[in-house]
Amino acid sequence: MPPTEPEIGFGYVAGNTPIEDAPGCRLVERFVEKPDAKTAKRYVADGSYFWNAGLFLFPGRRFLEEMETLEPELVAHCRDAVSNARKDLDFLRLDEEAFSSAKDISIDHALMECTDHAAIAPVTFDWSDLGSYALLWAAGPKDKAGNIAIGDVVTSDAKNNFFYSEEQLLAATGVENICVVATQDVVLVAPLQQQADLKRLVADLRSKGRTEANTHATVHRPWGSYRTLISGPRYLVKEITVKPGRRLSSQYHNHRAEHWVVVEGRAKIQLDDESLILEEDQSLYIPLNAVHRLENPGSTPLRLIEVQTGTYLAEDDIVRLEDDYGRVPQG
Repeated sequence: MPPTEPEIGFGYVAGNTPIEDAPGCRLVERFVEKPDAKTAKRYVADGSYFWNAGLFLFPGRRFLEEMETLEPELVAHCRDAVSNARKDLDFLRLDEEAFSSAKDISIDHALMECTDHAAIAPVTFDWSDLGSYALLWAAGPKDKAGNIAIGDVVTSDAKNNFFYSEEQLLAATGVENICVVATQDVVLVAPLQQQADLKRLVADLRSKGRTEANTHATVHRPWGSYRTLISGPRYLVKEITVKPGRRLSSQYHNHRAEHWVVVEGRAKIQLDDESLILEEDQSLYIPLNAVHRLENPGSTPLRLIEVQTGTYLAEDDIVRLEDDYGRVPQG
């Protein structure tokens, strides 16, 4: 894309030599990922640099041939991850060990910056990759004060801001040119026009062992999903949603008891040797070490609140005895 301003949130690609048998195309001279402001200004003034739109076209076999030349070890790990993958209902689960061993690198760095066999086709339609909150703000509809407010947001004396709230009320007053994004588990606050280094921020979270860096607030499973509402010493509260006709594994816990309250739908429960049905507003206590299984026999989603209590409340305190999704270790 021909650059209209020295945007530092985009990658750039240089190409000035026309290709005779491909009208409108040019040979790629170099790719540059997200330059600083001074370099971006020089690129725009040069005239031979374009924004990298990230739209790549190639035959699959040619792509693999070039990747095997440039990143053979990465390709080998990816092949192993696919060949050792396993089917899980509608999911294809890649082999975790092989995939984790593959280099963490983008196609821009691994291929496009290194290949000698690339061309570009400059185009002239309106385009943005919306790769930052500043670009989202620039592209979106604003109120009279220049704010974009998505979700439950209340503002007073606030100008030219980007506000997003996934659930809770977000209230802002006396602020200007900032970005506030409130999700179920994290609130991000950053200058709007300054490119936030989110990769470094996430890396810092990982180094501190914060689960938010790797796990979504809502965790999806083959049978449905769950999300943590509140946690504290010796207790954890979850909202569990089970798809129609699905059931969890038959299991027990060594370190925690559970209390289930049905808030929507109908639950079929196996508790040790007893089978029972829970309707909306009914509840059940599941003692420590009790074998239990939850099923949704209805045609609409089942939603319940689970209160866990005990000395250890992590997900690995699940001993599965039987499972519809192949998650019981063999032997």
